[in-house]
Amino acid sequence: MKRENYISWDEYFMGIALLAAQRSKDPGTQVGACIVSPENIIISTGYNGFPNGCSDDEFPWAREGEDTKYPYVVHAELNAILNAGGRVLRGARLYVALFPCNECAKAIIQSGIREIIYLSDKYDGTPANRASKRMLDAAGVVYHPLQTDVTSLTLDFRP
Repeated sequence: MKRENYISWDEYFMGIALLAAQRSKDPGTQVGACIVSPENIIISTGYNGFPNGCSDDEFPWAREGEDTKYPYVVHAELNAILNAGGRVLRGARLYVALFPCNECAKAIIQSGIREIIYLSDKYDGTPANRASKRMLDAAGVVYHPLQTDVTSLTLDFRP
C-alpha cells in the first residue's frame, strides 16, 4: 500500500520556489520562483538579487532614500527565465511566492510561460499590479493562487 500523506505537484514546486527564496540576501523581501515543464520537470529556478558580478556587499539594499535596491535587483521570475539558459519555456508553469510585477509579466509572456501559481498578491490593486494582470489576461496567461491545505513543510538535514 502506498503512502498517503505525500505532497501534490503544486505543493512540491511551490516548496522549491520557497527554498530558492532562501538564497536571497535581500533583508526585506525574499522571493523565489520555479519554472516547470508540462511534464512536471523543473526547468529553472531563481530568486531576487543583484545581477552576476554585482557584489551583494557593494550595492545598496535600502528600500528608501537616495540610493535604493530597486534599480539594481533582478526579480525572482526574471532570474528564473534568464537562468533557463535558452531552454524552451513555451507551455511551462511558473511557481512564485509573490504575484509578478508588470515588468516580470512582460518577460513571462514573451518567454511563453502559460500559467502562474502564486502564494501572495499583496500588491493587488496597485497600478503596476493592474497592468500586470491586464497584460497577462490579454496574452492568455492563466494565473491563480496555490490551492493547498498544507501550511508548512520541514526539511531535516540530520540523517
